Amino acid sequence: MGLLTHAELADRILGGWTGRIAGNMLGKPVERGDHWTPERIDAYLRLTDALPLTDYLPAPPAAGADGFELRPEWPQCVRGRIRGSCRDDDIDYSILALHLLETRGFAFTTEQVGEVWLLRLPYLRTFTAERVAYRNLANGLKPPLTATYDNPHQEWIGALIRADVYGWTSPGDPRRAASLARRDAVLSHTGNGVYGAMWAAALVAAAFTAPGPREALDTALDRVPASSRLARAVRHAMALHEAGLEWSETVAELRRETGGLGWIHTVPNAAVLTAGLLYGEGDFTRTITLTVRGGLDTDSNGATAGSVAGVLCGAAAIPPQWSRPLRDRVRSAVSGFDGVRIGELADRTLRLATLAG
Repeated sequence: MGLLTHAELADRILGGWTGRIAGNMLGKPVERGDHWTPERIDAYLRLTDALPLTDYLPAPPAAGADGFELRPEWPQCVRGRIRGSCRDDDIDYSILALHLLETRGFAFTTEQVGEVWLLRLPYLRTFTAERVAYRNLANGLKPPLTATYDNPHQEWIGALIRADVYGWTSPGDPRRAASLARRDAVLSHTGNGVYGAMWAAALVAAAFTAPGPREALDTALDRVPASSRLARAVRHAMALHEAGLEWSETVAELRRETGGLGWIHTVPNAAVLTAGLLYGEGDFTRTITLTVRGGLDTDSNGATAGSVAGVLCGAAAIPPQWSRPLRDRVRSAVSGFDGVRIGELADRTLRLATLAG
C-alpha cells in the first residue's frame, strides 16, 4: 500500500464503492441468467439502439419487446430514470461487512458475522445460501453447521458478493483480504463458494497496487487452491484471452465449459467476470458493460467488475454517466443505513483501511 498517498487511497476506495454500485445497477434489469443469455442481452441492446453499450441499460420500447421483459425494478435502474441507487443485496452485504469491521474489528469471528445479520438484515432480504444460513442461525445452529445443514446452495455466488469490503480495507494485501473474506464466507458456504469470496477479496486488494487487471487476477489466483474448480475456470478464461480469441468467443467457450453448474453458481460467474476484466483492459465503461453482457448473475458480476475497475482507475476517472445518476445516495435494507451517502461509506472504509495499514 505504500505506493499510494492518502488522497490516492481515498480516491481508489471511493472508486470501488461507486463502481460496485454502478455495475450492480447496470446489471440489475437483466438479472436472470437462465433467460437473459449474452445473445438475448445483445439482441435487446440492438432493439433499443444501445450497442456499443456505454451507459445504463435503456428502457424497453413501447412496442415490439416481447421476450425482453426486464426485472420488475427496471423503472428505477435504467438510463434517464435513476435517482440514486436501487436497494440490492449485493450492496447490502457490502454495508454489513463495513458495519461488522467497525463494530467488531478485524479480529471478528464467523459467529459475529451471523449476529450482525440477525441484528441488521431482514430475513426476506436474504436469498439462497444466505437465507438457509440465516434460518439455521435463528434455529440455534452454529458455524460451520449454518453452512452445511439443509443447504443446497453452498457453492453459489452469495459469499463472493460479500467480499469487496475486505479488499478495500486491505489495499495491496490480498493475503489478508482473503483471510477476512474466508471468515465471513464459511457462515454460509463451503468449497468453491468460499474460494470465490477469497478470490474476489484478494482481487480487489490487489487492484490497489497492480498495474492492470491481468496482474491483479494473477495475484488473486495465488490465494485459492490451484486445483479448485474456481481456479481452473479463471485460468481457462485467462488462457482464452491470451490466445487472442474475441470476447464473444471466450464467453461462449466458458459457457460450454461451466454452464451445467447453473447461472448462480460461483464458478461460471467468476469465469465471466474474469473475461470482462481482461477484455475491459482497465477501462471502466468497457469492463462493466462487457461483464454484464456476459450474462449469468449480471448484477453481482457487474458489481464486482465495477469494484475492481473502480479501484484500478479511481473515482475521479469514472465517467459521469455512471456516477452522476447515483446522486451520492444508497438505498439499503440494512437497519440504520438506508439513504446513506456513498461518500460517507467510502470515508468510513478509508478510516478502516488506514487503521489496518
